[in-house]
Amino acid sequence: MVHIAPAFGEDDMNLGKQHNLPFVQHVNMDGSIRLEATDFVGLNVKPKDDHMATDVEIIKYLAGHGLLFSKAKYEHSYPHCWRCDTPLINYATSSWFVNVTKIKANLLDTAQNINWSPAYMKEGRFGNWLEGARDWSISRQRFWASVIPIWRCDCGELKVFGSVADLQTASGQTITDLHKDAMDLITLPCPKCQGTMQRVPDVLDCWFESGSMPYAQKHYPFANKDKFDSNFPAQFIAEGVDQTRAWFYYLHVIATAIKNSQAFDNVIANGIVLAKDGKKMSKKLQNYPDPNAVIDRYTADALRMYLLSSPVMQAENLNFVEVGVAEHLRKNLMLLWNVYKFYAMYAQPTVVARANSQNILDQWIIARWHQLLAEVTEQMKQYNLPKATRPITEFINDLSTWYVRRSRDRFKEEGTDKEAALATTKYVLDGLAKIIAPFMPFMSENLWQEVNNHHLQNNEASVHLQAWPQTETVDQTALTKMATVRKIVEMALAKRDEAKIKVRQPLAKLTVDLTNLDLSADYQQVIADEVNVKVVEILSASQELMVILDTTLTSELQAEGLKREFVRLVNMVRKAADLTIQDKVILYHNAPAEVAKVIEAMQQEIMADTMSSNIVAGSLEQATFSQEVKLNEYKFNLGFKK
Repeated sequence: MVHIAPAFGEDDMNLGKQHNLPFVQHVNMDGSIRLEATDFVGLNVKPKDDHMATDVEIIKYLAGHGLLFSKAKYEHSYPHCWRCDTPLINYATSSWFVNVTKIKANLLDTAQNINWSPAYMKEGRFGNWLEGARDWSISRQRFWASVIPIWRCDCGELKVFGSVADLQTASGQTITDLHKDAMDLITLPCPKCQGTMQRVPDVLDCWFESGSMPYAQKHYPFANKDKFDSNFPAQFIAEGVDQTRAWFYYLHVIATAIKNSQAFDNVIANGIVLAKDGKKMSKKLQNYPDPNAVIDRYTADALRMYLLSSPVMQAENLNFVEVGVAEHLRKNLMLLWNVYKFYAMYAQPTVVARANSQNILDQWIIARWHQLLAEVTEQMKQYNLPKATRPITEFINDLSTWYVRRSRDRFKEEGTDKEAALATTKYVLDGLAKIIAPFMPFMSENLWQEVNNHHLQNNEASVHLQAWPQTETVDQTALTKMATVRKIVEMALAKRDEAKIKVRQPLAKLTVDLTNLDLSADYQQVIADEVNVKVVEILSASQELMVILDTTLTSELQAEGLKREFVRLVNMVRKAADLTIQDKVILYHNAPAEVAKVIEAMQQEIMADTMSSNIVAGSLEQATFSQEVKLNEYKFNLGFKK
């Protein structure tokens, strides 16, 4: 047995129509039971203060008349108002409709002109919704909304008004208030029966207003016709994926109906940002961090990068996790700012940005920048923000951990190579600031201001006023060769790990079996420096890339490895002593004989590598700062005196 109430549910009404069931509506619009019901008249179906009160009265009635078979509490889902949590009831009422089915073919046709991100939304969620489009109920029985501008007479005559001016002419009244209470007072003489026409009491569905936004914002067609025509359809809009059946849809319906055109050319549909546990973010549950606190802790740019690079920009949901924002702070903002600070230590205001260096590292990073520019530009044209954002993080990592790290010595040594490194770095940082401007607006502005020596002193100078860089041909040869170099380095370091030999320990030779690619001496030197070998030998014996690492340790190689470990310890203690690269010091140590012998033999190299003016073995009494260190199995002290 199934209970059917055609007046109180869509499925029930459809079934009632199918089987000619009676339509009985015994509840008023205010939720109270009507007089015709006889029993329980005036009671509210779901009283606000006690939702079960009327149910209890009905049970009492049935019990009192010997009609109660059984009673039990049954817990089930029920619709509630999202604002005040009061129960709701479905209610059948008359409505005004837009005949959407009449223009469905046009809706599908004009929708083909829209570019979606993600692309599958076009034929998927949005396309399916258009295929199933039904007539649109545009009227509501409430107070706060735009009134439906239709006047009706008892004789059936209707008049629709398209402007306040037309209504003023027809009514003979000056109209200054468009709210429902004022508009309901306006009456018109009926041209058919000479009776009185009154406005229909309903107001418009709010989505009808939202869908009318392109015209309302320009007061079109009453003004700004040229401006409207030159800006319609809109180039781009963005909203949540749920708007495929709301704002996106209603914009499209109205535009197709009155302009036979789509309302927008490009659209990004984002997913929903959920709480860490996957639940909907809620003020009531307090299951999300304070946005202001997140911005204060990690910066707005880090939050922006986290969201832009996430699946939420491809209509997928995202469980918001703070550690993700922290990761973008570290990998993007902090890493990039460290690159700038390193550049700033050596750069003078007179450095000119150039991209014509003959150094292979400079040629590679410039090629990588052009590659980044091409990739970001193309993905921005496609409105694919995650694919436009993610390469930025990869580039910053390459800039810091490969280019700057491999170029450190070039910055420190005076000469043309240092000038080339500075000019190249400025060129890249200036260009990178422009690329990241839409993604990290604050970091990009700060970086651009500092690199170009404006320091926020010129109100008319901003990275956000610069033109987007023009894409150029990417030097694929430089990219391919350096990618091969890095692959060789990766394979060689894996061989070191297998042999349990530290990278600071020099080795004699690395043999590389390489086919179809010529690596010049400059590239071989990068490999040698990175793997820490004396010689790189290139062979062409097989079709696969292979490396053979000579792990034989001579006494000379061991001594040099000891020297490198000692230099690392000295620089670590320099940092603990808050010394800068400008601070020359006398270095004191009381290392054991085995280590002291190596220090003495390589004193000049160690002094250069540690910015020391002299090295004194033995007592540390003259040192103003000292610290114990450990080198392999040896423990001793290091000290400094400026």
